[in-house]
Amino acid sequence: MIYTCTMNTAIDLYVAIDNLKPNRVNRTFDEDYQANGKGVNVSIMLQKMGIENTALGFIGGFTGKFIEEELTKQGINSDFINVDGITRINVFVNADEEYKIVNQGPEVGQKDVDNLLQKIKAIPKGSILIVSGSLPRGVEESILVDIAKICAENDVNLVIDSSSSIVLETLPYRPYLLKPNEEELAHLVGKDMPLSEQEIIVYGKELLYKGAKNVIISRGGNGAIFLNDNHLVNVSSPVGEVVNTACSGDSLLAAFIAKTMENAPLDVTLKYAVATGASTAFSKGLSDLSNIAELMKQVSITNNRGD
Repeated sequence: MIYTCTMNTAIDLYVAIDNLKPNRVNRTFDEDYQANGKGVNVSIMLQKMGIENTALGFIGGFTGKFIEEELTKQGINSDFINVDGITRINVFVNADEEYKIVNQGPEVGQKDVDNLLQKIKAIPKGSILIVSGSLPRGVEESILVDIAKICAENDVNLVIDSSSSIVLETLPYRPYLLKPNEEELAHLVGKDMPLSEQEIIVYGKELLYKGAKNVIISRGGNGAIFLNDNHLVNVSSPVGEVVNTACSGDSLLAAFIAKTMENAPLDVTLKYAVATGASTAFSKGLSDLSNIAELMKQVSITNNRGD
């Protein structure tokens, strides 16, 4: 069974406008509202791929109810904790350039944090838990270490997609997979952007050495690099018109997990993952998967044995 955990859920509002100008009414010609938060995105994409999963995390107010109802409509189980306050709304504006406005969200109390940890302790042995996204106000970064310890004790495969530097402290508990992007990797290892390809490989191997079982670094238009003790794989990205980069990494992660669950060969898994991430980047919202086969034809793989 797969579980996702989104501690800072959101509704994402996507709007398109010809030209965004200050101090005037800017009228949109397109809009879309979507249940969001990185783990929620992973849940939605997994469901589209036919992989049953349960969404955990925090929601609040009428916006939180919207997220819960949207997941139910899509056939996704959820076991959210209702907190005081209102789940945030983020705004993404596609004009002459892409603008991202991300709000803080509600503050979460310790009782709610403890409740979430109890739910994680109840996850069955052998399951996959994907903890993805930012932390809300009131939740200490150390919760990631607490979760890693619980998963190690209960034989749950932990996947982490977080920009928090405390991810390094989870490594002694041998998380199954880390999925930073280039910027997050640089932050984790205390380096400045941009990173060269060789630096990405060196720092990815450093995460393996410290305890991660697998690492996949998403690189936007440059594809991805995957590493474990046996493989070092460079994956190219398809070419297309980028509409929305906000959820492409979540789509890549969901696709990687889906193909892993199917025991697909590694090269197929990585091609599918990068193509799915690109498909979302070329879409207004999350990919509908209709162009994945075509995009996969553009993806090339270079597979070298890890050191």
